[in-house]
Amino acid sequence: MSLTSAATLATLDRTGPRRITDLAAVEGVTQPAMTALVRVLEESGLVERRGDASDKRVTLVCLTEAGASYVRTRRQAGVHAFERLIGELTGDEVEALVAALPALKHLAELESQDREGPKQ
Repeated sequence: MSLTSAATLATLDRTGPRRITDLAAVEGVTQPAMTALVRVLEESGLVERRGDASDKRVTLVCLTEAGASYVRTRRQAGVHAFERLIGELTGDEVEALVAALPALKHLAELESQDREGPKQ
């Protein structure tokens, strides 16, 4: 799976259903490229398109249960990889990581806000 595909699934997991144009902007790709990517993800059973109850002209891309499961599995694999690697660090290195956690958390929040764009 491409990084853009995985990132798109993670965005849908984090933010809920989105328009293709919104997903394209968040992921930094063109709308036609996102349309093609969504088609592939849809054929794989990871996302589905649904109508928007508030605007019948709009179609939203939503995670399926298989898509949500894929995201959870990838995240858990990442956690296990970091656990293993952190286990190889010295005590001083672990302490340095712990001290950096507040700044890293703030960076993640800033990145998330940037990727989600302005609130509607």
